[in-house]
Amino acid sequence: MSKASVITDFKEVTKMGLSMSVVFSALASYLLGADTISFTTLVLLAFGGYCMVGASNAYNQIIERDLDALMKRTKNRPIPAGRMSVSTAFIIATALTILGLTMLYIINPKTAMWGAISIFLYTSIYTPLKTKTPLSVFVGAIPGAIPFMLGWVAARDSFGIEAGTLFAIQFFWQFPHFWSLGWYLYDDYEKGGFFMLPTGKKDKGTVVQIIIYTIWTVVVSIVPVFGYTGNLKLSIFGAIIVFIIGIVMIVYALRLFQQRTVKVAKQLMLVMVSYITLLQIVYVVDKFLR
Repeated sequence: MSKASVITDFKEVTKMGLSMSVVFSALASYLLGADTISFTTLVLLAFGGYCMVGASNAYNQIIERDLDALMKRTKNRPIPAGRMSVSTAFIIATALTILGLTMLYIINPKTAMWGAISIFLYTSIYTPLKTKTPLSVFVGAIPGAIPFMLGWVAARDSFGIEAGTLFAIQFFWQFPHFWSLGWYLYDDYEKGGFFMLPTGKKDKGTVVQIIIYTIWTVVVSIVPVFGYTGNLKLSIFGAIIVFIIGIVMIVYALRLFQQRTVKVAKQLMLVMVSYITLLQIVYVVDKFLR
């Protein structure tokens, strides 16, 4: 096997794209929480965060290897395709777990604790529940929301209203994100026996819940402007920008209610990803411009 293919398989088994987006979230919340920015902490958080998510994804692909082989989207992943053995993937996952949690522990023990909770919930509860019940999305939203508060905990060595608010933003966002993805990939998920949509079907009931959680996401996202979230603040101008991009997200959710097509579900999913990224950028820029 060539060096290039080994690197490619490592990137796939750790879901590099997803892991990098998680690192981005963690670094954004660190910048929000830090009074003085430590380059060392930034590096530890970036690599530790990548290892944390990469380990979770590797464990996930070990557990779901037989189901991944059934789905078009996942059948060419390293394990189901036969390019990587289960034992190799397990060594990678274990090494990333130890390395990641060690790096986060060097920052402070609380950061490592939340990292460990994230790996445990994603691997041991969310992953097995995906084939059992749509409630798996609720469980998955917890480790999915931890990164956006992890950086604040790294910066402040505490979990308070600020970290809780950041967690809440990404927690509520997870639901419409998961469900729009579940709608878009419904047929493929069905082959693997995954239950991702709240009603189990691509119906109005599912879209109503998408709309409700999208609205909640926008509401929670502008809460810091009212001054009730401790040291986590947002200017009126910043809140207006967040609200406007939130309205775009709601419009696409309403469009899905009207049309209920795979095309619109994919558009909503992409808008969702853009929203959380732009929100994090707005929050950070807003802090440093105040």
